[in-house]
Amino acid sequence: MGCGLSREKDAGGGPRRRPGSVGDVVVFLPGLRVPRSVDFSQALAGRLDEASSRLSSLRARVVDMAMQESAAALKPKRRAAARHGSSTANLLQALEDYLPVLLGLVKEGSELRHGVHFVWTNQEDNAEETAMADAWYEVLSVLHLMAMVCLLQANSLLLPRSYGDGYAPRVSEESRRATVDVFLKASGYLDCAIRQVLPQISSELRRQLPVDLAEGNLKALSLQALGQGVDMQLGLAIDSPKATLAVKRRLACEMVKYWHQIQESIPEIPVSDGWGKKHLLFVKWKYVEAKTRETQRNLMEWQSPTPFGTAKYMLDKIPKDASSKVKINQDLYTQERVIGTPPPLPDFALALKPDDYDLPPLDPLWNKEDSRQ
Repeated sequence: MGCGLSREKDAGGGPRRRPGSVGDVVVFLPGLRVPRSVDFSQALAGRLDEASSRLSSLRARVVDMAMQESAAALKPKRRAAARHGSSTANLLQALEDYLPVLLGLVKEGSELRHGVHFVWTNQEDNAEETAMADAWYEVLSVLHLMAMVCLLQANSLLLPRSYGDGYAPRVSEESRRATVDVFLKASGYLDCAIRQVLPQISSELRRQLPVDLAEGNLKALSLQALGQGVDMQLGLAIDSPKATLAVKRRLACEMVKYWHQIQESIPEIPVSDGWGKKHLLFVKWKYVEAKTRETQRNLMEWQSPTPFGTAKYMLDKIPKDASSKVKINQDLYTQERVIGTPPPLPDFALALKPDDYDLPPLDPLWNKEDSRQ
């Protein structure tokens, strides 16, 4: 049987430490989970020398790059977009290279599944580690990190930039369009984790998984990626003179549905400090933004960088509409009261779906190893 262990390195305990700064955030994601080094050669006892060597090499590359990315994500100053895009793309490629080799440990009939203790930690608190002797836990952690890397890429694309044309920094239409595909890819990785990996882990071990890998959180993050994809589409539609009012209404309704589902899916998570509280606040902001209620107050609480698309439209439009109606109907409205009750949302299927992603086939290396045994 595999075993799980979550431990703190120092005996002080207490709440998780909050990073001093996380820079500008448009796309919220939990603290990155980073793998720690493991010894495959000892666990595999020399039976699979080539596989052991490949696993060690590929995972060491992931560990090194993930630690660099985690450290960079905590820097208060924004990095150059090209450099950030390159680093996250390289990490994603390293994870994609590692996964087909890793899956050899969980192939049908394999005795290697519980041979290695895989250790991961969260950048939110390096003093806490979660270790499990189950290769499916490693597969789940890899898919989760792949999705988080995609969200980092989306965040980088959505940070306002100066284009040297005399105008204020802004997010280009090209960047906003590109993020839709990135969001769908992130959702696809998480959907695969829910469909193909979690069912392989026993209910006992699933209860020991860190909160980041709980099914409710995986589902909420997958929906969050889809919701922000619709947010991008709505922002583009608002800025486009060709988009019809019907299209904008449909996208606006979809946004409300996605963020409502996210609120329903996200499980109880620690909110006493740090990232858990910030995540719930982000979801609350996006949900009320989608409903056009209390948007300005929640947006200022969240302290997002320069708004654009939907958020900019709301900030520009809502106060003007509210103030004009207050002047006309002074006896009916106050500045603190929500104007009107929105009608029920129409019942329709949501358009955006996660990318179709399934676990990749085994690396051919394992065919060679099987023939040698």
